[in-house]
Amino acid sequence: MRRILFVANGHGETAIAARIAVELARPGPLLFGLDLFPLVGIGAGAAPLAVVGPRRALPSGGLVAMGNVRAFARDLRAGFAGLFARQVAFVLTLAAYDAVVAVGDAYALALAFGARRPTLFVGTAKSVYVAPYGPFERTLLRRALRIFVRDAATADQLRARGVPAEAPGNVIVDLIGDAAGAPPGTWLGLLPGSREEAYADGVRLARVVRALGERRPDVGGLLSLAPTLDAGRFAEVLARDGWDVSVSEGAPGAGVVFSARSGAARLAAWRGDLGPLFAASSAVLGQAGTANEQAAAAGLPILALDGSGADWYRMRQRRLLGDALLLVPERPAEAAAAIASLLGDEPRRRAMSEAGRERMGPPGGAVAIARAIAEAVR
Repeated sequence: MRRILFVANGHGETAIAARIAVELARPGPLLFGLDLFPLVGIGAGAAPLAVVGPRRALPSGGLVAMGNVRAFARDLRAGFAGLFARQVAFVLTLAAYDAVVAVGDAYALALAFGARRPTLFVGTAKSVYVAPYGPFERTLLRRALRIFVRDAATADQLRARGVPAEAPGNVIVDLIGDAAGAPPGTWLGLLPGSREEAYADGVRLARVVRALGERRPDVGGLLSLAPTLDAGRFAEVLARDGWDVSVSEGAPGAGVVFSARSGAARLAAWRGDLGPLFAASSAVLGQAGTANEQAAAAGLPILALDGSGADWYRMRQRRLLGDALLLVPERPAEAAAAIASLLGDEPRRRAMSEAGRERMGPPGGAVAIARAIAEAVR
């Protein structure tokens, strides 16, 4: 059996690694032992990968780039320095793997090189649309056996600078899944993210739905619960904010796990793949990272609240997704007015849909990258 280790430095990156691993786990001439070393978080949602190595959930959830000194300071107080030392020590013991796949950015790639094994790179964070790879990053990338980036424009720029990058398809597009099981009704998808702040962001999104109910009582909010989030805790924070919450019957692992009402507004919490949520939604209101990008790939108009503590990240995402993303005021009544206007403007929603699909690119990246990894270990 050939052993492959994925090194991922983010919750979205873990999902991308797991999606590639699904293709590697299909029956074939080679059997693979597939592991994940999560540099950020604890590896929730990693199946079929087995999680290995020292790990810990830190306050920032990995969002420490772009000079975010305050977030990094919180991580330091929570034990980042000790965790980093243990993670470096761990990668130096990984010579038994046949290949290592770094998923994320140059930080993940640099640690992956510590294993001293053939290393492939799946770049998720950088793009010419928002932040091109710099000179130091390009030096690191040249050491990788294969280099996969998220879009053709980024691959073209890297190749012009002597980095043999490939863009076989954006794996984020492959994360969506099918639409089976979509709940009936008219919905606004709500994507609060997967980090600790998702609970507070979920309340902010729900307040917009409450205000939207005064204008469009036919449109409910369909709230996505990532694998890292606790449905019971979400129900509690919404109840404290004035929502009448009722737990849904059935299996807690998929579908609607609880519903809530506040005046004319209705809310449902969705646990499971995002494909059904996207199929049920006319647009999404999201404070997420990878999930917002999945929505763009699915052709949904994306709205995000302007004025949160992660403004630097939202502006970065705005450059990445272009006209597919509309920033709306954080005040619920004003946000609801903007959403109601968009829902009633079919040509604008169609233009945003086309922009999102164009920026995110075609599917098929997971299959192509899995084949490249298999060839590398063969």
